[in-house]
Amino acid sequence: MAIVINLDVVMAQRKIGLTELAGEVDITLANLSILKNNKAKAVRLSTLDAICRALDCQPGDILEYVPDAGGDNKESKEN
Repeated sequence: MAIVINLDVVMAQRKIGLTELAGEVDITLANLSILKNNKAKAVRLSTLDAICRALDCQPGDILEYVPDAGGDNKESKEN
């Protein structure tokens, strides 16, 4: 996956735990844990907005683009 979720890093910097953040964002612990552990396949913009508001950060602090090492992109699959 080319998008990495660095929620755990930002949470550690802000010294906030899962339970506290889940309460502030109004998201289940299970779903927040999926985001924190970089297992999510998608994230709603409203959820990202709430997380950024609660952590006083920018979306770019949480989301990072990392190119795939194997060049696993659409173009290479078509050739």
